Amino acid sequence: MRFCFAHDQGMEARNVLCYRSGGAKRFQWCRRERGPVWRRLGFVDRMAVLTSGGDAPGMNAAIRAVVRVGTALGVEVVGVSMGYAGLLTGQMRVLDARTVGGILQHGGTILGTARSPEFESEEGRRKALENLVTRGVEGLIVIGGDGSLRGAHELHKLGFPVVGVPATIDNDIPGTQIAIGVDTALNTAIEAIDRIKDTASSHHRAFIVEVMGRHCGYLALMAGMAAGAEMVLLPEVETRVEAVVDELTRAYARGKLHFIVIAAEGSALKAHYLRDYLSELEDGAFEARLTVLGHVLRGGSPTAFDRILATRLGAAAVEELRQGNSDRLVTYGGSKSNSVDIMKALGDRCGVDMPLYRLANMLAK
Repeated sequence: MRFCFAHDQGMEARNVLCYRSGGAKRFQWCRRERGPVWRRLGFVDRMAVLTSGGDAPGMNAAIRAVVRVGTALGVEVVGVSMGYAGLLTGQMRVLDARTVGGILQHGGTILGTARSPEFESEEGRRKALENLVTRGVEGLIVIGGDGSLRGAHELHKLGFPVVGVPATIDNDIPGTQIAIGVDTALNTAIEAIDRIKDTASSHHRAFIVEVMGRHCGYLALMAGMAAGAEMVLLPEVETRVEAVVDELTRAYARGKLHFIVIAAEGSALKAHYLRDYLSELEDGAFEARLTVLGHVLRGGSPTAFDRILATRLGAAAVEELRQGNSDRLVTYGGSKSNSVDIMKALGDRCGVDMPLYRLANMLAK
């Protein structure tokens, strides 16, 4: 088994690393107009899988799919513990069908995840690459969000075959309609907001509920629509605190017994500031409470949708590597999985769906 990867350096011939089980060799490669380009010289015999960044419900289902589909196709699958940090320290073990038995319904990730500042350096990435090569790994599947997928792209640039699987509850990867973990996190948020609405109605209070979403307000917007919130605060839309007070006043004048604001953590109008502002108004008309859902949204048993999505994307990632593809992100487009270039998928920040935002405002009246 052998893979070759060529980096373009003008129009001159250059050296190419060819990775084999147990080591690497250098070969001369012909010049090409565009790159980098790598060429498959055979099917993958051994691939690795890791989870990185924030955990998301469904990651275990994706790991299970990679292992069982790979095994069924005659590929040995190696699990990397603790994300890119595990690549640097060589924390790898062979996974089989029994290893991943019984993990489908569990949140989190059996492989673990961790930050790795060392991997951000060129030296660190080369060390990770060396660990993969010396262990005979011929391809890598990375399950994670924006930062994790950018790390996968950097390994591809060094010559190693990689395929990404989107998993992040923020749903901030524009290249896919939805990422693993989003549906579960959304359902968790809605359940919590429904409970909060009960006590808000009883006490005639305003409640601000903060959900995750540093750069993308998808979770806040969808939770606001599904739970019937009066307002949503998003990173993509600037909202003045006076506008919230005006809407709150009108809502109470219409006879509403509660006022629910769903705020993404990255919104310009911060949830804690809004709570303090409402509570300190001179007339004392609005008693506001703040609930931060935070990391509770990352945990819990994945929904049926997330289990199926993760299974399909994990299986698709195995097929991408076996077909000789690299630097690809497997994606979901409504009825089928597909794949796109990783950096193309990450090229644009997610933007708010303005028609849905306007619809949410109309429904809140």
